[in-house]
Amino acid sequence: MKTKIFISSVQKEFEEERKALKAYIQGDALLSRFFEAFLFEDLPASDRRAKAFFLDAVRRSGLYLALLGNQYGVKDSSGLSPTHHEFNEATRLGKPRLIFVKGADDKVRDSKMRALVSAVGKQLIRRRFTSSADLNPAVYASLVDYLESSGLLRFGPFDAAICKDAAIKDLSVSKIRRFVATARETRGFPLPANASTKQILTHLNLLHNNMPTHAAILLFGHKPQRFLISSEIKCAHFHGTEVQKPIPSYQVYKGTTFELVDQAVNFVLSKINLAVGTREHSTQAPVEYEMPPEVVREAIVNAVAHRDYTSNGSVQVMLFSDRLEVWNPGTLPPSLTLEKLRHPHGSVPGNPLLAEPLYLTKYIERMGTGTGDMIARCRKAGLKEPQFTLTDGFVITLRRKPARAFEAVGGKRQLESRLESRLELLDDRVLVILNGKTFGKNELAKSLGQKQASGTLHASIRTLLKKGWITRTIPGKPNSRLQKYKLTAKGRVWLDRKK
Repeated sequence: MKTKIFISSVQKEFEEERKALKAYIQGDALLSRFFEAFLFEDLPASDRRAKAFFLDAVRRSGLYLALLGNQYGVKDSSGLSPTHHEFNEATRLGKPRLIFVKGADDKVRDSKMRALVSAVGKQLIRRRFTSSADLNPAVYASLVDYLESSGLLRFGPFDAAICKDAAIKDLSVSKIRRFVATARETRGFPLPANASTKQILTHLNLLHNNMPTHAAILLFGHKPQRFLISSEIKCAHFHGTEVQKPIPSYQVYKGTTFELVDQAVNFVLSKINLAVGTREHSTQAPVEYEMPPEVVREAIVNAVAHRDYTSNGSVQVMLFSDRLEVWNPGTLPPSLTLEKLRHPHGSVPGNPLLAEPLYLTKYIERMGTGTGDMIARCRKAGLKEPQFTLTDGFVITLRRKPARAFEAVGGKRQLESRLESRLELLDDRVLVILNGKTFGKNELAKSLGQKQASGTLHASIRTLLKKGWITRTIPGKPNSRLQKYKLTAKGRVWLDRKK
């Protein structure tokens, strides 16, 4: 039985696109087998109210597809357009929703349409298009994703396919051995240390017809980029908040998945603030970065493990003065949304065979805890929560707080303690200078070796006046230019005790 797709929009704005889209679905050999597209105009005439009519169309459909543009449509007594009512009804009924937004400039839209586009973006992934030329392929990809997630179509993941032109000899035996040693220690990997290369690869499902898969090359290849050029990581450091040339520091890292992660993490950690505390409370001095290394590592591992390896794009790690951005050419699986990433969710790896060895070596965790751990660690460190966005790829943004490293090792407390000690020492020196003498602020400054009265001297005088250890010679005019200070009996007693 075919799934009915109700194609909705402001009719006048997308009349041609909707007709063309329906014809495209009906004319495609694959889509026409599974879907039946219909428009509002296809419904039979009826004397029912239009609102009830199109809401009933949503209820009868198995999938809701909407095209959103600049116009909002005619509003009813509740202030909502038919399209808005349809979207709300599809949401209420839990219908699968595919939303396509025309154009990238939301400022030109009707204010109510802008609000609807924004509301849609908070609930699910919206895709943008400019014409039927890119709308049809985008719809095709979304419908195939729907079929795959529904179990109506089954495709093997990219990392499970045979890597063209690669052979067993292109895999590093030493790298495989190091992996087994680590996996046995960290996760209790069941194979013995002396297991053969073929046994290990077979156990990990990294061979297909005795040929290495893409995952095998990415994990253990001598030179993985020889076969998968875009599997490299590009790292850049900018002193400002925007991408500008010349780039102060730029590196392109190549190697296995493990090596790429380690190199990219080290690049970031070498650029952000690091503070080392004192051995005041322990024999080992505390060391803190401005952002938790575990969060940096998780963001980079996420990009490498879940990226789309069929894309020509590479993972990009960009460090700005105010943030770290980790971009990968990929998207979320149909079962996940940006909002779901912020809450406990199931693990849906885009490259399952690649993810398994990363798990066995503790590069990642199972059960979909990665994004939740990142949020929790940032909160604990006093940083803003990570931001997850979908543009032409998936982006994780971590906000920087350079002073955090210094504060985390007690640096602020130590500075305050030292400043307090310096002020106390200055107070004592002022008392000694005023012992038996009367001086103004400038005379005191000169006696202290200052060109003019400093802020700390002003603070010292205020403190000593408050304690009653010194007094003004002109009490009634505290701001007089002739004002001077002298020691009180109470101050002389304190000074004698100090001596």
